[in-house]
Amino acid sequence: MKSKLNVALIGTGRMGIAYARYLANRVPGAALYAVADVRAEVAEAVRAEFSATRACTDHRELLADPKVDAIVVLTPTKSHKEVVIDAARAGKAVFCEKPLSLDLADAEAMRAAVAQSGVFFQLGFMRRFDAAYVAAQAKIAEGAIGRPCVFKSTSKDRERPSLDYLRPENSGGLFIDMGIHDFDLARWYFGEVASVYSTGGVLAYPEMKPIGDWDNAITNLRFANGCIGMVCLSRNGIYGYGIHTEIVGTEGTIQIGYDRETSILLMKKDAITHDTIPGFYERFEDAYIAQLQNFVQNLQHGRPPPITCEDGIAAQRIAAAATQSARENRVVDLCG
Repeated sequence: MKSKLNVALIGTGRMGIAYARYLANRVPGAALYAVADVRAEVAEAVRAEFSATRACTDHRELLADPKVDAIVVLTPTKSHKEVVIDAARAGKAVFCEKPLSLDLADAEAMRAAVAQSGVFFQLGFMRRFDAAYVAAQAKIAEGAIGRPCVFKSTSKDRERPSLDYLRPENSGGLFIDMGIHDFDLARWYFGEVASVYSTGGVLAYPEMKPIGDWDNAITNLRFANGCIGMVCLSRNGIYGYGIHTEIVGTEGTIQIGYDRETSILLMKKDAITHDTIPGFYERFEDAYIAQLQNFVQNLQHGRPPPITCEDGIAAQRIAAAATQSARENRVVDLCG
C-alpha cells in the first residue's frame, strides 16, 4: 500500500481550487501531484500555489503519466463524460463530482466505460459524508424513529448564480444542478422513487425566463415502498444558504440542518439576531474533505466505493423525471 497517492485534479474553477487546497493540505494519504485546466495560466497558478509537480491544459497528458494514481474531476458537468471515459481507458481511478452528466445517455456511456475497464470510480455526493446526515442514517438504522414514513428536504441558495451558469445546457437546470442532492438523499434514506410530480416557476428572477429554467420548484415523491416525500428548491433564500431535511417516522422525527453559522446571539430591545450560513463551502467543507479522504482510503485499502455510477444515474433519473413533470404538469412514473 502506497503511503501517499499521487492525485491529478482536472478542472480548477471555484470548486476545483477548494479541492486543490484540500488535497494538498487536508487529506492524509493524498499528494496533489498535478492539475489540468483549459486555461493555462490558471492551471499554472494553482500548481504553483499548492506546489504540485505538473500543470497542463489537456487532461490526457496527465492520464498518460504513470506517476498519476488517481484523478479528481471538477470540470464543468458537460465535459465529465469525456474526462471519465478517457480516465477509464487509461486505467486511472476516478473521483467525479456530481452530477455524472447532463444527459442520461452520457451517464450510461460513462457507466459502461467504467465497468468495461474495471477501474475504481466514486461519485461525489458530499451530503452523505456530512456528520449530521451520517448521524441521522445511524439513528434510522437503529430504529430510533420507528419506521420512516415521510421525507422532506429543502435546499435554498442565498441568491442565484450567473445566468450563464444557470442555462440548462450548462447546469442541467434546477432539478439536476440543485435538486440532485436531495434526490440522492431521498434514495439513501428511503429507497427507490416510483413517481414524481413537480411544479416550478420563475417567481423571483424574471430575467431567468428567457433561459428556460425555474428559480423555485417543488417535487412530490412517491417511493416504491409506499412512503411519500417532498423536495423544495429555491434560488432566492435571501437570508443565507439553507439546507434542511426532515425524516418523519412512526415513533419520532429527525430534523437535519441549521441556519446559524456561529454560536452567538445578539440580543437587543425587541430583537434577537444571529448570523447565517453564506454558502455551500462553509456549510459542507468538512463533508467535502471527508469524501475525498474516504476516496483515498478506499483505494489504499481495496474497499468498494460507497457511491457509484449506478447511484448517480438513479438520482439523475429522478431529476430528469422531475424536470419533465414540471414542464408537462403531470405525474411521471420511474418504475416499469
